[in-house]
Amino acid sequence: MVWLQRMEEEAREIRMPEEWGGVVPSPVFLDEARRIVEEGEKQGLILRAMGGVGIRLDTLGHEELGQRLARLGEGEQEFTDLDFVSYKKHRKQMQSFFEGLGYLKRRATLSSAASERQIYFHENGWFFVDVFFDKLMVANHRLDFRDRLELNPLTLSPTDLLLEKLQIVRLSEKDFKDTLMLLFTHQLAEEDREDTINASYIATLLSKDWGFWYTLTTNLKGIMDLLPTAEALSDDERRIIKGRVDELLAHIDAQPKTMGWKARSKIGPKKRWYEPVETEDTVGDFGIWRMMTEKRED
Repeated sequence: MVWLQRMEEEAREIRMPEEWGGVVPSPVFLDEARRIVEEGEKQGLILRAMGGVGIRLDTLGHEELGQRLARLGEGEQEFTDLDFVSYKKHRKQMQSFFEGLGYLKRRATLSSAASERQIYFHENGWFFVDVFFDKLMVANHRLDFRDRLELNPLTLSPTDLLLEKLQIVRLSEKDFKDTLMLLFTHQLAEEDREDTINASYIATLLSKDWGFWYTLTTNLKGIMDLLPTAEALSDDERRIIKGRVDELLAHIDAQPKTMGWKARSKIGPKKRWYEPVETEDTVGDFGIWRMMTEKRED
């Protein structure tokens, strides 16, 4: 991904409006995500925003909190790319769709083919677009979105957005902040609703997969440990987030586990329990556990 970043930066230097000061404004990402989803709908294609932009679109009305959290650091560009998921049945139409919007498709590689993924470049080089089909394969724990894209009209459901973040074994600082946004802005529920996190769905999913259960619950406990260090949050905001983490962990704990889960739990983390996807380049050396180590050493 380093070569891709360099390519983006070179393109930005040539084609970015001077008034932007070398930073693509957040509204450009949000407006473009909306345009892609809406144009896709006109052509019979289902696309849903995910990742950081998807979370921001899902949490509109809480922009002030997002600004306080400073996703990529104070004064830094808030987003770097756009991520979408669509159904595999739309795969063949996707290239002509994006080319019609002015994008250039990255040459297919063995990696992109195996991951059920397509990559497109903005015509001015401002960012690139990732499109996944049916599943998120480039993940520590793969997520299946089949039959779930209709839950929300613009983005993945809050439930799937949260799972997308918490499946990461080494949460980055931005992933930590994205998770705080989701947990603060959504109540937990027993069903899928546009504005809630479906705790029952998450608990059922994890009851079949010890590895995913271990990663997600470890991340939730790590978030609890790090909450006091989130200086951008008020005491009341921390209290709300803590309450929802406690509630979600209680749901997960109460859900009966399968025989496969129980068998794998006996081995524990002595054997790798996740798919190795992230590297120091993609994580940016902001692993949540490094942050926790530093906190303990202070």
